[in-house]
Amino acid sequence: MPLPFWCPSQQALAAFPIPSTEPFRRNKTNASDLYPIMSVADRAKELSQEASHELAKASAKAQKEVGGIELYSPKFYATCTLGGLLACVDWPFVDKYLKGLTHTAVTPLDLVKCRRQVDPKLYEGNLEAWKLIGRAEGFRGIMTGWSPTFFGYSAQGAFKYGGYEFFKKFYCDLLGPEKAYKYKTWVYLAGSASAEFIADVALCPFEAVKVRMQTTIPPAFTGTFSGISSIVGKEGVAGLYKGLYPLWGRQIPYTMMKFASFETVVDMIYNYLPGKKSDYGKLAQTGVSFAGGYIAGILCAIVSHPADVMVSKLNTNRAPGESSGAAVSRISKDIGFRGLWNGLPVRIVMIGTLTGLQWLIYDSFKIFFGLPSTGGDVKPPQLTSKETTV
Repeated sequence: MPLPFWCPSQQALAAFPIPSTEPFRRNKTNASDLYPIMSVADRAKELSQEASHELAKASAKAQKEVGGIELYSPKFYATCTLGGLLACVDWPFVDKYLKGLTHTAVTPLDLVKCRRQVDPKLYEGNLEAWKLIGRAEGFRGIMTGWSPTFFGYSAQGAFKYGGYEFFKKFYCDLLGPEKAYKYKTWVYLAGSASAEFIADVALCPFEAVKVRMQTTIPPAFTGTFSGISSIVGKEGVAGLYKGLYPLWGRQIPYTMMKFASFETVVDMIYNYLPGKKSDYGKLAQTGVSFAGGYIAGILCAIVSHPADVMVSKLNTNRAPGESSGAAVSRISKDIGFRGLWNGLPVRIVMIGTLTGLQWLIYDSFKIFFGLPSTGGDVKPPQLTSKETTV
Protein backbone atom coordinates (compact mmCIF):
# COMPACT_ATOMS: atom_id res chain seq x y z
CA MET A 1 0.00 0.00 0.00
CA PRO A 2 1.60 3.31 -1.02
CA LEU A 3 2.26 5.96 1.67
CA PRO A 4 0.27 9.22 1.64
CA PHE A 5 2.00 12.15 -0.06
CA TRP A 6 2.66 13.88 3.26
CA CYS A 7 4.63 10.98 4.73
CA PRO A 8 8.28 10.81 3.60
CA SER A 9 9.62 7.50 2.34
CA GLN A 10 12.49 5.60 3.95
CA GLN A 11 14.76 6.74 1.11
CA ALA A 12 13.88 10.38 1.79
CA LEU A 13 14.58 10.00 5.51
CA ALA A 14 17.92 8.38 4.75
CA ALA A 15 18.86 11.38 2.64
CA PHE A 16 18.42 13.70 5.68
CA PRO A 17 19.93 11.93 8.70
CA ILE A 18 19.05 13.22 12.20
CA PRO A 19 22.14 14.72 13.90
CA SER A 20 23.55 12.68 16.73
CA THR A 21 23.48 14.11 20.27
CA GLU A 22 26.52 12.08 21.33
CA PRO A 23 29.06 14.93 20.88
CA PHE A 24 27.07 17.02 23.37
CA ARG A 25 27.01 14.16 25.85
CA ARG A 26 30.73 13.52 25.53
CA ASN A 27 31.78 17.23 25.50
CA LYS A 28 30.02 18.93 28.38
CA THR A 29 29.81 22.39 26.88
CA ASN A 30 29.79 25.28 29.40
CA ALA A 31 27.18 28.00 29.11
CA SER A 32 30.00 30.52 28.91
CA ASP A 33 31.28 28.79 25.74
CA LEU A 34 27.91 29.20 24.05
CA TYR A 35 27.31 32.73 25.44
CA PRO A 36 30.57 34.74 25.61
CA ILE A 37 28.91 37.56 27.58
CA MET A 38 28.45 35.15 30.48
CA SER A 39 32.18 34.51 30.38
CA VAL A 40 32.85 38.25 30.71
CA ALA A 41 30.43 38.50 33.64
CA ASP A 42 32.03 35.52 35.38
CA ARG A 43 35.47 37.02 34.87
CA ALA A 44 34.33 40.36 36.24
CA LYS A 45 32.92 38.59 39.30
CA GLU A 46 36.22 36.76 39.83
CA LEU A 47 38.19 39.99 39.53
CA SER A 48 35.84 41.69 41.98
CA GLN A 49 36.31 38.90 44.49
CA GLU A 50 40.08 39.02 44.06
CA ALA A 51 40.09 42.80 44.52
CA SER A 52 37.94 42.53 47.64
CA HIS A 53 40.27 39.86 49.03
CA GLU A 54 43.37 41.98 48.37
CA LEU A 55 41.69 45.05 49.88
CA ALA A 56 40.77 43.07 52.98
CA LYS A 57 44.37 41.90 53.31
CA ALA A 58 45.70 45.44 52.92
CA SER A 59 43.16 46.71 55.46
CA ALA A 60 44.12 44.05 58.00
CA LYS A 61 47.82 44.86 57.48
CA ALA A 62 47.21 48.59 57.91
CA GLN A 63 45.19 48.05 61.08
CA LYS A 64 47.92 45.82 62.47
CA GLU A 65 50.62 48.40 61.75
CA VAL A 66 48.58 51.22 63.25
CA GLY A 67 47.93 49.11 66.32
CA GLY A 68 44.20 49.64 66.63
CA ILE A 69 42.38 52.95 66.85
CA GLU A 70 40.31 53.73 69.91
CA LEU A 71 37.25 55.90 69.26
CA TYR A 72 37.71 59.58 70.13
CA SER A 73 41.41 59.16 70.85
CA PRO A 74 44.02 61.48 69.29
CA LYS A 75 44.77 58.71 66.79
CA PHE A 76 41.08 58.58 65.88
CA TYR A 77 40.90 62.32 65.20
CA ALA A 78 44.13 62.20 63.22
CA THR A 79 42.71 59.39 61.06
CA CYS A 80 39.48 61.32 60.45
CA THR A 81 41.47 64.45 59.59
CA LEU A 82 43.51 62.54 57.03
CA GLY A 83 40.36 60.90 55.67
CA GLY A 84 38.76 64.31 55.25
CA LEU A 85 41.82 65.61 53.44
CA LEU A 86 41.76 62.65 51.05
CA ALA A 87 38.01 63.04 50.49
CA CYS A 88 38.34 66.68 49.44
CA VAL A 89 41.76 66.67 47.81
CA ASP A 90 42.71 66.43 44.16
CA TRP A 91 45.73 64.38 43.12
CA PRO A 92 47.14 66.08 40.00
CA PHE A 93 50.52 64.40 40.38
CA VAL A 94 49.24 60.81 40.25
CA ASP A 95 49.78 59.18 36.85
CA LYS A 96 50.74 62.59 35.50
CA TYR A 97 47.38 63.10 33.78
CA LEU A 98 44.98 62.03 36.50
CA LYS A 99 43.04 65.13 37.34
CA GLY A 100 41.44 64.49 40.68
CA LEU A 101 39.15 62.76 43.06
CA THR A 102 36.39 65.20 43.92
CA HIS A 103 36.77 68.98 43.77
CA THR A 104 39.09 69.19 40.79
CA ALA A 105 37.06 66.57 38.96
CA VAL A 106 34.27 69.16 38.79
CA THR A 107 36.53 72.17 38.07
CA PRO A 108 35.05 72.61 34.54
CA LEU A 109 31.58 72.95 36.11
CA ASP A 110 32.90 75.34 38.74
CA LEU A 111 34.64 77.45 36.11
CA VAL A 112 31.47 77.96 34.07
CA LYS A 113 29.38 78.52 37.20
CA CYS A 114 31.68 81.30 38.45
CA ARG A 115 31.87 83.05 35.09
CA ARG A 116 28.10 82.95 34.61
CA GLN A 117 27.56 84.27 38.13
CA VAL A 118 29.76 87.28 37.37
CA ASP A 119 28.40 87.80 33.82
CA PRO A 120 25.12 85.91 33.08
CA LYS A 121 25.28 86.97 29.40
CA LEU A 122 28.76 85.59 28.81
CA TYR A 123 27.56 82.14 27.72
CA GLU A 124 24.13 80.84 26.68
CA GLY A 125 24.70 77.43 28.21
CA ASN A 126 27.29 75.12 29.75
CA LEU A 127 28.05 73.18 26.56
CA GLU A 128 28.58 76.38 24.62
CA ALA A 129 30.82 77.67 27.42
CA TRP A 130 33.07 74.59 27.40
CA LYS A 131 33.20 74.66 23.61
CA LEU A 132 34.26 78.31 23.52
CA ILE A 133 36.77 77.95 26.38
CA GLY A 134 38.25 74.80 24.86
CA ARG A 135 38.59 76.44 21.45
CA ALA A 136 40.24 79.55 22.87
CA GLU A 137 42.34 78.10 25.71
CA GLY A 138 42.44 74.33 25.19
CA PHE A 139 41.97 71.68 27.87
CA ARG A 140 44.14 73.68 30.26
CA GLY A 141 41.66 76.54 30.02
CA ILE A 142 38.77 74.26 30.95
CA MET A 143 40.71 73.19 34.07
CA THR A 144 41.45 76.79 35.13
CA GLY A 145 41.55 77.01 38.92
CA TRP A 146 42.42 73.40 39.75
CA SER A 147 45.63 74.36 41.60
CA PRO A 148 44.12 76.64 44.29
CA THR A 149 41.27 74.14 44.51
CA PHE A 150 43.79 71.43 45.34
CA PHE A 151 45.47 73.35 48.15
CA GLY A 152 42.41 75.11 49.51
CA TYR A 153 40.06 72.17 49.71
CA SER A 154 42.77 69.88 51.04
CA ALA A 155 43.13 72.17 54.06
CA GLN A 156 39.41 72.73 54.37
CA GLY A 157 38.56 69.03 54.16
CA ALA A 158 41.07 68.14 56.87
CA PHE A 159 39.71 70.73 59.31
CA LYS A 160 36.08 70.09 58.38
CA TYR A 161 35.87 66.32 58.78
CA GLY A 162 38.35 65.98 61.62
CA GLY A 163 36.84 69.00 63.36
CA TYR A 164 33.31 67.65 62.95
CA GLU A 165 34.19 64.42 64.73
CA PHE A 166 35.86 66.42 67.53
CA PHE A 167 33.07 68.96 68.03
CA LYS A 168 30.31 66.35 67.76
CA LYS A 169 31.87 64.45 70.66
CA PHE A 170 32.51 67.73 72.52
CA TYR A 171 28.85 68.81 72.37
CA CYS A 172 27.64 65.31 73.23
CA ASP A 173 29.75 65.38 76.38
CA LEU A 174 28.41 68.84 77.26
CA LEU A 175 24.79 67.72 76.97
CA GLY A 176 25.13 64.25 78.44
CA PRO A 177 23.94 60.98 76.85
CA GLU A 178 20.17 61.46 77.16
CA LYS A 179 19.98 65.03 75.86
CA ALA A 180 22.63 64.36 73.20
CA TYR A 181 20.43 61.63 71.70
CA LYS A 182 17.24 63.65 72.06
CA TYR A 183 18.76 66.71 70.37
CA LYS A 184 21.15 64.87 68.06
CA THR A 185 20.23 67.00 65.02
CA TRP A 186 21.27 70.12 66.95
CA VAL A 187 24.51 68.36 67.87
CA TYR A 188 25.17 67.67 64.17
CA LEU A 189 24.42 71.30 63.30
CA ALA A 190 26.58 72.79 66.07
CA GLY A 191 29.48 70.41 65.47
CA SER A 192 29.58 71.02 61.72
CA ALA A 193 29.24 74.82 62.11
CA SER A 194 32.14 74.94 64.58
CA ALA A 195 34.36 72.85 62.33
CA GLU A 196 33.55 74.88 59.23
CA PHE A 197 34.21 78.19 60.98
CA ILE A 198 37.84 77.14 61.42
CA ALA A 199 38.14 75.36 58.08
CA ASP A 200 37.13 78.46 56.12
CA VAL A 201 39.98 80.50 57.58
CA ALA A 202 42.32 77.99 55.92
CA LEU A 203 40.31 77.92 52.68
CA CYS A 204 39.72 81.65 52.11
CA PRO A 205 43.11 82.70 50.62
CA PHE A 206 42.98 79.89 48.05
CA GLU A 207 39.33 80.59 47.27
CA ALA A 208 40.21 84.23 46.55
CA VAL A 209 42.88 83.15 44.05
CA LYS A 210 40.60 80.54 42.44
CA VAL A 211 37.72 82.93 41.89
CA ARG A 212 39.96 85.61 40.36
CA MET A 213 41.59 83.04 38.08
CA GLN A 214 38.23 81.70 36.91
CA THR A 215 36.40 85.00 36.44
CA THR A 216 39.03 86.90 34.45
CA ILE A 217 39.81 86.22 30.80
CA PRO A 218 42.66 85.45 30.44
CA PRO A 219 43.18 84.20 34.03
CA ALA A 220 44.65 86.83 36.34
CA PHE A 221 47.30 84.46 37.73
CA THR A 222 49.32 81.58 36.33
CA GLY A 223 49.65 79.71 39.63
CA THR A 224 48.32 79.52 43.17
CA PHE A 225 51.25 80.94 45.07
CA SER A 226 52.04 83.57 42.47
CA GLY A 227 48.41 84.65 42.85
CA ILE A 228 48.71 84.84 46.64
CA SER A 229 51.93 86.83 46.32
CA SER A 230 50.33 89.23 43.84
CA ILE A 231 47.26 89.87 46.00
CA VAL A 232 49.34 90.40 49.15
CA GLY A 233 51.68 92.75 47.26
CA LYS A 234 48.81 94.94 46.01
CA GLU A 235 46.25 94.69 48.81
CA GLY A 236 48.03 93.26 51.82
CA VAL A 237 47.02 90.09 53.68
CA ALA A 238 43.51 91.50 54.07
CA GLY A 239 43.09 91.10 50.31
CA LEU A 240 43.14 87.34 50.74
CA TYR A 241 40.24 87.56 53.18
CA LYS A 242 37.97 89.91 51.27
CA GLY A 243 35.46 87.15 50.87
CA LEU A 244 35.74 85.60 54.36
CA TYR A 245 32.39 86.82 55.71
CA PRO A 246 30.40 85.75 52.65
CA LEU A 247 32.47 82.56 52.58
CA TRP A 248 31.30 81.87 56.14
CA GLY A 249 27.82 82.81 54.97
CA ARG A 250 28.05 80.25 52.19
CA GLN A 251 30.07 77.45 53.74
CA ILE A 252 28.69 77.31 57.30
CA PRO A 253 25.03 76.82 56.25
CA TYR A 254 26.30 74.50 53.51
CA THR A 255 28.27 72.35 55.94
CA MET A 256 25.51 72.35 58.55
CA MET A 257 23.11 71.06 55.93
CA LYS A 258 25.74 68.66 54.57
CA PHE A 259 26.43 66.88 57.84
CA ALA A 260 23.01 67.07 59.50
CA SER A 261 21.10 65.98 56.39
CA PHE A 262 23.65 63.25 55.66
CA GLU A 263 23.29 61.78 59.15
CA THR A 264 19.50 62.04 58.93
CA VAL A 265 19.25 60.51 55.45
CA VAL A 266 21.57 57.63 56.36
CA ASP A 267 19.47 56.95 59.49
CA MET A 268 16.34 56.91 57.31
CA ILE A 269 17.92 54.51 54.81
CA TYR A 270 18.96 52.03 57.49
CA ASN A 271 15.56 52.33 59.19
CA TYR A 272 13.90 51.54 55.86
CA LEU A 273 16.14 48.57 55.04
CA PRO A 274 15.52 45.24 56.76
CA GLY A 275 17.87 44.38 59.61
CA LYS A 276 20.48 46.58 61.27
CA LYS A 277 23.44 48.50 59.92
CA SER A 278 25.80 45.82 61.23
CA ASP A 279 24.01 43.22 59.04
CA TYR A 280 25.37 44.89 55.90
CA GLY A 281 28.86 44.51 54.50
CA LYS A 282 31.44 47.19 53.83
CA LEU A 283 30.43 47.67 50.19
CA ALA A 284 26.76 48.15 51.08
CA GLN A 285 27.62 50.61 53.84
CA THR A 286 29.76 52.74 51.55
CA GLY A 287 26.94 52.61 48.98
CA VAL A 288 24.59 54.04 51.59
CA SER A 289 27.20 56.71 52.35
CA PHE A 290 27.31 57.73 48.68
CA ALA A 291 23.51 57.87 48.37
CA GLY A 292 23.16 59.86 51.58
CA GLY A 293 25.94 62.20 50.49
CA TYR A 294 24.39 62.84 47.08
CA ILE A 295 21.01 63.74 48.56
CA ALA A 296 22.68 65.92 51.18
CA GLY A 297 24.68 67.66 48.45
CA ILE A 298 21.55 68.68 46.56
CA LEU A 299 20.12 70.28 49.71
CA CYS A 300 23.47 71.98 50.41
CA ALA A 301 23.59 73.54 46.95
CA ILE A 302 20.16 75.10 47.31
CA VAL A 303 20.75 76.47 50.83
CA SER A 304 24.14 78.02 50.12
CA HIS A 305 23.76 79.21 46.51
CA PRO A 306 22.94 82.92 47.09
CA ALA A 307 26.05 83.27 49.26
CA ASP A 308 28.09 81.44 46.61
CA VAL A 309 27.02 84.01 44.01
CA MET A 310 27.91 86.81 46.42
CA VAL A 311 31.41 85.37 47.02
CA SER A 312 32.07 85.38 43.28
CA LYS A 313 30.80 88.95 42.95
CA LEU A 314 32.73 90.27 45.95
CA ASN A 315 36.03 88.83 44.77
CA THR A 316 35.67 90.57 41.40
CA ASN A 317 33.52 93.67 41.96
CA ARG A 318 34.36 94.93 45.43
CA ALA A 319 35.95 98.39 45.33
CA PRO A 320 39.14 99.11 47.34
CA GLY A 321 38.22 100.32 50.83
CA GLU A 322 34.55 99.39 50.41
CA SER A 323 33.10 97.62 53.46
CA SER A 324 31.61 94.14 53.15
CA GLY A 325 28.15 95.37 54.09
CA ALA A 326 28.19 98.20 51.55
CA ALA A 327 29.48 95.88 48.80
CA VAL A 328 26.84 93.24 49.52
CA SER A 329 24.09 95.88 49.51
CA ARG A 330 25.28 97.40 46.23
CA ILE A 331 25.68 94.06 44.45
CA SER A 332 22.28 92.84 45.71
CA LYS A 333 20.62 95.90 44.18
CA ASP A 334 22.51 95.42 40.91
CA ILE A 335 21.63 91.76 40.34
CA GLY A 336 18.31 91.53 42.19
CA PHE A 337 16.82 88.47 43.90
CA ARG A 338 16.77 86.45 40.68
CA GLY A 339 20.46 87.11 40.10
CA LEU A 340 21.30 85.39 43.38
CA TRP A 341 20.23 82.09 41.79
CA ASN A 342 22.32 82.28 38.60
CA GLY A 343 24.01 78.95 37.90
CA LEU A 344 21.96 76.92 40.41
CA PRO A 345 21.25 73.87 38.15
CA VAL A 346 24.96 73.45 37.40
CA ARG A 347 25.81 73.77 41.08
CA ILE A 348 23.22 71.15 42.07
CA VAL A 349 24.84 68.60 39.74
CA MET A 350 28.33 69.63 40.85
CA ILE A 351 27.69 69.65 44.61
CA GLY A 352 25.53 66.51 44.59
CA THR A 353 28.25 64.51 42.84
CA LEU A 354 30.98 66.12 44.89
CA THR A 355 29.35 65.47 48.27
CA GLY A 356 28.42 61.89 47.40
CA LEU A 357 32.02 61.13 46.39
CA GLN A 358 33.40 62.83 49.50
CA TRP A 359 31.33 60.73 51.87
CA LEU A 360 32.14 57.60 49.88
CA ILE A 361 35.89 58.26 50.14
CA TYR A 362 35.77 59.39 53.76
CA ASP A 363 33.80 56.41 55.03
CA SER A 364 35.80 53.98 52.89
CA PHE A 365 38.96 55.35 54.51
CA LYS A 366 37.48 54.95 58.00
CA ILE A 367 36.36 51.39 57.27
CA PHE A 368 39.81 50.57 55.85
CA PHE A 369 41.33 51.38 59.25
CA GLY A 370 38.70 49.45 61.18
CA LEU A 371 36.49 52.39 62.15
CA PRO A 372 32.70 52.46 61.73
CA SER A 373 31.19 54.40 58.85
CA THR A 374 29.39 57.65 59.66
CA GLY A 375 25.71 57.68 60.57
CA GLY A 376 23.10 54.99 60.95
CA ASP A 377 24.08 54.13 64.51
CA VAL A 378 21.25 52.93 66.73
CA LYS A 379 20.81 53.01 70.48
CA PRO A 380 23.07 50.37 72.06
CA PRO A 381 20.88 47.55 73.42
CA GLN A 382 22.61 47.57 76.81
CA LEU A 383 21.51 51.15 77.53
CA THR A 384 18.12 52.13 78.84
CA SER A 385 16.01 54.81 77.20
CA LYS A 386 17.48 57.33 79.65
CA GLU A 387 21.08 56.43 78.82
CA THR A 388 21.31 56.88 75.10
CA THR A 389 24.20 58.17 73.03
CA VAL A 390 24.30 59.68 69.58
